[in-house]
Amino acid sequence: MKRKYKRTLYASYLGYITQAIVNNLAPLLFVTFQKEFSITVAQIGFLVTYNFAAQMVVDILAAKYVEKIGYKVSILAAHIFAAAGLIGMGFLPSVLGNPYIGLLIAITIYAIGGGLIEVLVSPIVQALPMDEKSAAMSLLHAFYCWGHVLVVVLSTVYFRVVGIESWRFLTILWALVPIANIFVYAGAPIKVLVEEGNALPVKKLFSMKLFWCFFILMICSGASEQAMSQWASYFAENGLQVSKTMGDLLGPCMFAILMGVSRTFYGIKGDKIPLKKFISISSILCVLSYLVAVFSPSPVLSLVGCGICGLSVGIMWPGVFSLAAEYCSQGGTAMFALLALAGDIGCSGGPSVVGCISGIFQGNLKYGLLAAIIFPVILIAGVNMLKKTNQKF
Repeated sequence: MKRKYKRTLYASYLGYITQAIVNNLAPLLFVTFQKEFSITVAQIGFLVTYNFAAQMVVDILAAKYVEKIGYKVSILAAHIFAAAGLIGMGFLPSVLGNPYIGLLIAITIYAIGGGLIEVLVSPIVQALPMDEKSAAMSLLHAFYCWGHVLVVVLSTVYFRVVGIESWRFLTILWALVPIANIFVYAGAPIKVLVEEGNALPVKKLFSMKLFWCFFILMICSGASEQAMSQWASYFAENGLQVSKTMGDLLGPCMFAILMGVSRTFYGIKGDKIPLKKFISISSILCVLSYLVAVFSPSPVLSLVGCGICGLSVGIMWPGVFSLAAEYCSQGGTAMFALLALAGDIGCSGGPSVVGCISGIFQGNLKYGLLAAIIFPVILIAGVNMLKKTNQKF
């Protein structure tokens, strides 16, 4: 890859770290929100749903307008919104009369940034002049995981040293990441994935059965990942009765580390491993990890199940993106935006399914996690179907 594009790649890495902050800081504060603002478990679950629902709206709009606005302007705006929303999460609940409305407004703002980052970063990297793009895509998405780890570890250290009651100032500290990346992206050259006028129109994509297959696979990828990730901290604290520090480190932190290991491994060794086979094996491991988390009599083993789930879901999102780019090379930004939409549907729906099923069983999260097994099962079936077709567009 030409030297001048390395800045673009590094900015994209920081972009996914920003995305990790947007999606994973609030879940560490769910119990705090519940106690400080007197909100229910159902309301907490809606915060997750709302975040990804707002990102879905952005995905839909991006499919139509991003190429007209331009990649550079859009990616810079994404980081501005992300920073503003994170700062708002710390202060809007106190400024407004209704803390819950304050949280929803802040989430709306940073979800706009998160949605744009999700739509733009993958095609920006896919368009860079380099070989082994599926491996590069996996390595790119690994930075989301390492960002997730940083959010959990550094936030946990902050809570221990400064105190959980000062959580508002932590949101400002994390907002410095997207603020810094504004300047990195500002000086980075950006190529477009498909030249304007050559990409398949949205109507054509909608008429392709293969596109809908990838759409469903992306839904299941997002749901398999976030159904565990978004509830891991709460599951550890309230379901397994372990301390917040231990729960965060052994739950969402181990999840993120192992997800990053999976993506980094494929990013380095991906040229030697068939992608569809790797996704299939990972999906089977995902089913097993959910079963361990739910049925293990030991809280420690249940947390191990949470961590192994991270290892299993690592390849799903970037893997499906890469397969879609391979099977539909003329999909362009619209295809990536629609697949990001599908992923966000899964990211929203997965945790919501867990929350709703748990609510039916008096808040027992294990029943909700058990229901989430359906998502990796569908992934297994979908990838096996892809193995039987050579149709490409």
